[in-house]
Amino acid sequence: MKNDLACDRISDHTFLANHLHLYFSCAAYVLHHTLRTETLRNTKLANAQPGTIMLKLFKLAVRVVQYKDRVRLHLPSHCPAKALLHNITEILFLVRPQARGAP
Repeated sequence: MKNDLACDRISDHTFLANHLHLYFSCAAYVLHHTLRTETLRNTKLANAQPGTIMLKLFKLAVRVVQYKDRVRLHLPSHCPAKALLHNITEILFLVRPQARGAP
């Protein structure tokens, strides 16, 4: 958490600002852990650190094309994580949203 999610950068002079920053860092870790255990379960990123996941999945150069009803992302022709991204988007597409009030 310290290195990848900036948990240690609580240098503001007010308690509330530091508390909010730490709260956001903890929320980011919970999201990372859920992504890793639920979505990336059978991939090579199943045990990856947050920085590795951000580098491989989120820091990509894509061309964004906007249509009336959807947005399409075009990956570069040579993308090392293309197959992994395809698998992850398929997994996320198959996930059904929980009903309201469900635990």
